[in-house]
This record gives sequence, C-alpha cells and structure tokens, in this order.
Amino acid sequence: MFKALKNPEVKKEFFIYIFISFIGAALCYLLSVYASLRSNYRALIIGMVGPALAVCVLLLGLAFSIVHLYFSSRRFKRVADLSESIDRVLHGTESIVIKGSDEGELSILSSEIQKMTVTLREQTELLKADKIRLTDAIADIFHQMRTPLTSMNLVVTLMTDEDLSYERRVQLTRELKKQLERMQWLVEALLKLSKIDAGTAIFASEPVRVRELLSKASEPFLIPMELRGQELKISVSDEEYMGDLYWSVEAIGNLLKNAMEHTPEGGSVMVNAKETSIYTEITVEDTGSGFAQEDIPYLFDRFYKGKNASEGSIGIGLALSRAIITAQNGTIKAENREGGGARFIVRFYKSVV
Repeated sequence: MFKALKNPEVKKEFFIYIFISFIGAALCYLLSVYASLRSNYRALIIGMVGPALAVCVLLLGLAFSIVHLYFSSRRFKRVADLSESIDRVLHGTESIVIKGSDEGELSILSSEIQKMTVTLREQTELLKADKIRLTDAIADIFHQMRTPLTSMNLVVTLMTDEDLSYERRVQLTRELKKQLERMQWLVEALLKLSKIDAGTAIFASEPVRVRELLSKASEPFLIPMELRGQELKISVSDEEYMGDLYWSVEAIGNLLKNAMEHTPEGGSVMVNAKETSIYTEITVEDTGSGFAQEDIPYLFDRFYKGKNASEGSIGIGLALSRAIITAQNGTIKAENREGGGARFIVRFYKSVV
C-alpha cells in the first residue's frame, strides 16, 4: 500500500490530508484552552472535552488518510496494470486478458482498452493477410511477365542473325509487337485494378445508354470477329442506368473479348439487354465450350486461369470487369448456357444493394 507514495499525486494528497488532520486537532485543542480561561459552565465543559476531541479529530484524520491511501493505491495499481497491458499489446503479445474493474471510470477505461486490443489484433491480422496477398500478387505478376519477356528476348536474339530473311524478320517483328502489346495491356489492367482497390479511381454517376455502351465496347472486336467468321448479335432498345460510360466500356469489353476468344470460327456472340424497375441487365453469351463447372467459383479471381482458358490468357480481365461493375453498384455472374457456351449476366442496380 505504501508503495503508492512513490506516485507524486498520491503522496501529495496523503500529506495534505494529514496536515488538515493536525490543523483540525490543533484548533480543537486551542478551543479547549480558550474555553478553560472563561468562567461560565459551558466553557468549562468545552475545556474538559477539548483535548479528547482534538485527539479524536487527529485519529480520524489519520484513519481517513490511510483509507484514502489504500484506495488510491488500488486505483493506481489498476492503472499500472492497464499500462502494462497496453505495453504488451504494443510489443506484440499474442493474448491479452484485461480483468474487469468495479470502479466506474476505470471500468470504462478497461473496456475501451479491451476494444482497442481486439481492434489492433484484427488490424494486425489484416496487415499480415495483405502482405501475403501482395507477395502472391507480385509473384503472379512476375510469372505473367516472364513469359512475354522470355519470348521477346528470344525474338530479339533471332533478329540479330545477319542471314535472316526479310519474311522471317517481318514475322519476328510481328511477334515482338504482339508480346509488347500483351505486356502493355497487363500493366494497364493492373494499374486500373490498383486504383480501384486504393479508392482513387473516380467513377461518374450519369445516365449511360446501353446502346452507346455496347457500340463502343464492341468496336475493337468487329474486325477480329469478322476474320474469324464470328457473328456478333446485339439486341438492345432504350435501356440505360446510372454509371460511368468509360469504365463500363472497359468492363463489357473484357467480357466480349473473353467470349470472342472462346468462340470457335463461325460461332456467335450474343448480347442482350433489358431494364426493370430494380436493375438494368446486360447479358453476354457465346457458342463456345463454356466453363468447367469447378472453375466457375474462381473465374473472377485475379490471375486465375480455368481449364478452358485460351493460350494467351492472363487471368486479369474478368477480375478487372468485376471490380469495375461492383464499383458502380452492380453485380456480375458467370454460368454455362443450356446447349453449350458461356453466359455473363451483368446487373446495374438503381438502388444500393
């Protein structure tokens, strides 16, 4: 208990109370002395009990001071325990148990510290998970870039051959350009995903006409699809939703690209739209091989490549589409069509879901 006197505040209060006790006792004694000098009966009584009263006041004051010291020591010990608990949290102790307190303010403080420890532990776990994801993402990015870099290095080596024919040089140049475009698309897609993850991507909220959206999204694929003998069927009317046209073109374009790559020559890609009082729906379908059933839950994971993925697939396009659509209060779903082929169902909701 007397260890609490090491605390300046407790020590100061303890000696103040003792000083007040002595002052009270001294006043009682002086009162008795003064009363003894008077000749009336009342003064005589006061003079007789005055010394005893002074002793009682002194003893009560000392008792009060000791009781105050006892409870102060308990209170400051509790504060010290809380400080020690905080120190253990800061130094990464795995389990922190903070006992309850019957005192009002300390009970509230203890409760808040307990909440803080839980929050810090959760944040630590989240940071660890983020570090693991970041490490995995870097490894995946390196893996995806290693293939085109290896091809480019090989192509450059072959192009240094002095006896290389013109036709072969043109062929290698086209291959080099193809690999460069692949790397450029990968880097741009990763940058867009990073902006969305960081919350720095700006999405407009304005009326988007689905007809205009599909026209812009399908434009880059019209010639490749014609060369493949594929047919693009678009069925829309006056559907619209609130969103960002630029980002939506990116998302739907990735779905059309995926459908084109998985549709055989002479096949078809169908795009339909409808609008209800709740959402605007865009459906992209193809007549390809569809999805392996076990791949469907993971199709929108970054760098995931299903069993039926095309040879040049990176596994980032669908993840980017989902991030863009979700950021615009939308949802996306993948499934197989009856009779063969894949289907993507995109819905932009008119209220928050």
